[in-house]
Amino acid sequence: MLKTAASRYIPLAIAAVGLMIGGCQSSGNTGGKDGFVQIFDGKTLDGWEGDTTYWHVEDGKLVGQVTPDKPLKTNTFIVWQGGQPGDFELKAEFRITKDGNSGINYRSEMFEGIPHAMKGYQADIDGNNNYTGQNYEERGRTTLAYRGQKTMIPAPTAEVPGESKNNAWVTAAVTGSLGDIDSLKTHIKSEDWNECHLIVKGDHLQHYINGILMSDVTDKDTVNGKLKGMLGIQVHVGPPMKVEYRNIMLKQE
Repeated sequence: MLKTAASRYIPLAIAAVGLMIGGCQSSGNTGGKDGFVQIFDGKTLDGWEGDTTYWHVEDGKLVGQVTPDKPLKTNTFIVWQGGQPGDFELKAEFRITKDGNSGINYRSEMFEGIPHAMKGYQADIDGNNNYTGQNYEERGRTTLAYRGQKTMIPAPTAEVPGESKNNAWVTAAVTGSLGDIDSLKTHIKSEDWNECHLIVKGDHLQHYINGILMSDVTDKDTVNGKLKGMLGIQVHVGPPMKVEYRNIMLKQE
């Protein structure tokens, strides 16, 4: 309780500052640390478009969920409507149930003929952490780098146009190792919060999980590769699951 006239103004001033800061933190596309801005406000789906059968906001988190009474027939995405980033960094925290399958798409486009479907690069995420951190091209060239791989994707030629076999792009050349696939897995927490950090500049695509570089792709394929495109988050076909995202921050060059 305020007891004197003089003391009345100090808490009022502090409260006013607090309201200003709180407003900035809760709204979308606000300034952040080191040039990062929030692209999810933690309260609504404003600025995002997807099938609300599978996407909603819960306790400050963007939630993708498949339930027994609402099975999923095709992979579905919620897509950021704020632009088509080219060179950028993206940071987001995620938590996913054991049977879940998700991912963050970037430099992507909508896939015609299927509602809320995307085609493009994906930072893969799954509950068993078999694929988390790898670079997978949704509805495209499939796996461009498994976790632990540094790869170079060559431009196609008439003699070697490129193709996908066993869910991987066969012309992807492994140019280095980032560590053993299973050893890197130990840095990823199961059914707990992890941070995904994407650094995408030119033809260089890097996926970090909890500060550890998991895959590194140099894409020289100017026919199939993209230099800009949409951002989206996936819920994958499969058993009932839940994936949560929070603190989704973007920095564009």
